[in-house]
Amino acid sequence: MHGGARDLKSETASYCVSSSDIASEFTANLDNSNKKYLEKAVAITGTITKLQDSLVTLDHSIICVLKNPDSQIKKNQTVVIKGRVVGYDDLLGELKLDQCFISK
Repeated sequence: MHGGARDLKSETASYCVSSSDIASEFTANLDNSNKKYLEKAVAITGTITKLQDSLVTLDHSIICVLKNPDSQIKKNQTVVIKGRVVGYDDLLGELKLDQCFISK
């Protein structure tokens, strides 16, 4: 885990964005996006394209590690996931978040 554990449920998200918008920002300018989002709490809206235990993938490009697996979420469901941005893999084109949970 990067930067230590925080209580993201009690934090206000620094940014509320769609999965396509944040992915486009990182693709267009990695350095600026890292300065803007890295280690920040963000709320990302997207469609679940993959579910595996505590890993949720939104729109094939946002990888979220859930703090606690949620049995109520399903593939192809549109959700808002709040988590901390820990990095972008420009080789795979994937944004990684940890300490995530489904925001209500």
